[in-house]
Amino acid sequence: MHILLADDDEDDRFLTREAFRQQFPVTEMSIVEDGEELMEFLRRSGRYQNSEHALPELILLDLNMPRKDGREALQEIKSDRDLRHIPVVILTTSDANVDVDNSYLWGANSFITKPASFKKLMDIIRTIGDYWFNVVKVSGRN
Repeated sequence: MHILLADDDEDDRFLTREAFRQQFPVTEMSIVEDGEELMEFLRRSGRYQNSEHALPELILLDLNMPRKDGREALQEIKSDRDLRHIPVVILTTSDANVDVDNSYLWGANSFITKPASFKKLMDIIRTIGDYWFNVVKVSGRN
């Protein structure tokens, strides 16, 4: 399974990647640092125009990022007929009701508030992985 992580925080990127590596070592993970780079990756434009990467089967999206935040990126993804099939899990520090409500309104598949400890992050990643890898059928995956 190919996961695309969009998060501007270096520590959060490291911890999330490490949690997936420990829980699901065969998972391929691509990482981008903001919403602009996320959209370039998905549309194979800008620095990714010559990339041969496949579209991800799951996007983990932080809401609070520079240049283009996760809210804007989510709306773009879900309004693009070539991208809207990709499940998007919001993984963010926010627990504001407005962010939860709007994320679902704009098409997010799940909303998860980042935990304070690595142990809790490992539990969340195990749950995400079990659900998206073993329970549901994801478009584009055999």
